[in-house]
Amino acid sequence: MLLEDYRNERLKKLEEIKNRGIEPYPSKSKRNVHISEIVNHFDEKQGQEVTIAGRIVAIRSFGKLVFIKLRDYSGEVQIFMKAVPDETPNNLFGAKDIRLLDIGDFIEATGKVDKSQTGEISVFCDFVKLLTKSLRPLPEKFTNKEERYRRRYVDMNVNPEVRERLVRRSKFWQATRDFMNSHGFIEINIPILEHTTGGADAEPFVTHMNALDEDFYLRISHELPLKRLLGGGFEKVYDIGARFRNEGVDDEHLPEHIAFEAYAAYENYEDGMKLYEEMIKYVAKETWGTLKYNVGGFEIDLDQEWPRYKYADLLREKFDVDVFNPDREQLIRILKENGVESNFDMTTPHLIDHVWKLIRKTSAGPYWIIEEPLSLSPLAKKSANNPLVTERFHPVIAGTEMGNGFSELNDPLDQLERFKEQQAARDAGDKEAQMLDMDFVEMLEYGMPPACGWGNSERNFWLLEGVSGREAVPFPLIRSKED
Repeated sequence: MLLEDYRNERLKKLEEIKNRGIEPYPSKSKRNVHISEIVNHFDEKQGQEVTIAGRIVAIRSFGKLVFIKLRDYSGEVQIFMKAVPDETPNNLFGAKDIRLLDIGDFIEATGKVDKSQTGEISVFCDFVKLLTKSLRPLPEKFTNKEERYRRRYVDMNVNPEVRERLVRRSKFWQATRDFMNSHGFIEINIPILEHTTGGADAEPFVTHMNALDEDFYLRISHELPLKRLLGGGFEKVYDIGARFRNEGVDDEHLPEHIAFEAYAAYENYEDGMKLYEEMIKYVAKETWGTLKYNVGGFEIDLDQEWPRYKYADLLREKFDVDVFNPDREQLIRILKENGVESNFDMTTPHLIDHVWKLIRKTSAGPYWIIEEPLSLSPLAKKSANNPLVTERFHPVIAGTEMGNGFSELNDPLDQLERFKEQQAARDAGDKEAQMLDMDFVEMLEYGMPPACGWGNSERNFWLLEGVSGREAVPFPLIRSKED
């Protein structure tokens, strides 16, 4: 049968139900127990009358006997029904009415807890109440990726591991909050709409606000507003929320994703590496219960003191690249020899970054990459020991950077010059270069204390969960389509 045929059949059942005077979509259920409580505490519940509710996932009928498998968020249990001579009460369904119910319907059942003759935990009842009539049948299998992403609510029913993954995603962010709060940080939600966006190399989305008749950018980073809070007198702040980058979609990137950024006054990147190494280990342990992972063929053990490697040293050792006096032709040749496809009209710092990614992708880690060149870090403080590099740090795990932090630049004149360089690159056609943000420079002129900043996205969750970004979010963006 086609979906349309199934739907028409259910519409007929719906009409019959209404003709009987039964409300197929009542507003309330009298459920008083979750299914998991019955299954996990059977000895306590045996013989008690309970009211459960959930979705029908299986129906079997044998003469006067009916077996219904019912699922709620917490688990599944069997409902055992036997046809009885009593007249069916209003708004209820007995075994003889079971033809009007379908897999996918939500029902409520009141009865006693016991075990069937086969030993299966069951709720024995004479009648059930319809809570929601389903008009479309759930598929037995649901494997097409595009359709799974498009109808995620079906995906979660047919593939319960998807729902379980989202529970772990929630634990991941809750553990992040718990760790930061326990270390004296305050969560402050900052605006998503910005006059001038910055804090990362990314192309922004643009929207229009009718009330002010002005265009705004959707934030690409949390950074600049959070640092304004440091200028306003806060000392430890963070925010967790959506950010938007108008870029492609792959296993490591989604244009809309959840990210976390934090800033601590009177600390530098050395303090940050200690804190965020501890945080990543804590969050991983709380989310998955382990510090050992197999990700993309890499065997990862987070339970160690992570070594530190200098950015310039790694590029020189691997490709003989001098990041302080780069040879553009050499960089392009290295990228071509390693299968990187591009028109290579990007800036030289971006070429260097692409060469670094060749090294990163083969790195199991965990380790810290430190002292990134000044040309690649427009918001980081220069190193006191080497003015050509910054006090910046990235943790590298399983071929990806699992965060980004640095000693924050708080010299307003230095920041202005770097913004000017970025704006010049933007004016020359680099859509990902940062904008000149004079309001931020003005804040720095009032004074911002020395600070360490850090950020990571939910890519960390995707990585350790071992799935792509679209598999790890509830409703991934996909090209629109209507049936």
